[in-house]
Amino acid sequence: MKRIVLGIEYDGSHFYGWQWQVQHRNVQDVLQQALSKIAQHPITVQCAGRTDTGVHAFEQVVHFDTTAVRSLEAWHRGTNTHLPPDVRVIWAQEAVSDFHARYSAIARFYRYVILNRATPSALSHGQTTWCPLPLDAEKMHEAAQSLIGQHDFTSFRAQGCQSKSPCRRMYFVDVRRENEKVIIELSANAFLHHMVRNIAGVLMAIGAGKQPVSWTRELLDVKCRKLGGVTAPPDGLHLAGVYYPEHYGITKNPIFNKLPADARRFD
Repeated sequence: MKRIVLGIEYDGSHFYGWQWQVQHRNVQDVLQQALSKIAQHPITVQCAGRTDTGVHAFEQVVHFDTTAVRSLEAWHRGTNTHLPPDVRVIWAQEAVSDFHARYSAIARFYRYVILNRATPSALSHGQTTWCPLPLDAEKMHEAAQSLIGQHDFTSFRAQGCQSKSPCRRMYFVDVRRENEKVIIELSANAFLHHMVRNIAGVLMAIGAGKQPVSWTRELLDVKCRKLGGVTAPPDGLHLAGVYYPEHYGITKNPIFNKLPADARRFD
């Protein structure tokens, strides 16, 4: 029995999220069907983090166990021949020792992209969140710094979130403007349900001048989702990378060089 690790890219626009569902198109099912054709036996994959309906991934990480003897090229390019055009395997490698796509991860990285102009885009429709109100990216960045560190993120979790604890460790949050786009990049040890979209909604309200810069700090303190503002749409949200300890040999997104030393203590 071998354990194989894959990096997966997908456009979530036409998926009801990552997780397998009986009646709806989902990324997990599409990928498992393609891998099962290569393996010639049923394959079940485990992912680093489930994504919701309409959410995309630049680099989701998954693993699966198989008795099939296949080359990494077969798991990579061969699997792609059985996938629809909105899902792609971007790399494949054998797992080291006790690797687990979810439980071995020590940080996740998300990117939220806002198209900030008067007119929505025909070209990036579904890949960005449109906001016609002028946004002050510098104020958004300033407000976001209150989120860094270990916090109770109750005000930023979905009301139906099933996580046992609302506490998470945020490693960094950066907000910058690139021409007509405002980009939010953030990394934490793990994320609660709708946490990134709720953070984006809060920062957009601050950037539009509807709330003060201090609002993020106030929401952390009050610990009440009902006071946390609007959940931003899924369109602009991308799972951009997953960070693992060095000994697992998983290629890292360069953005993780920004992680503080304590986040890399297991490397």
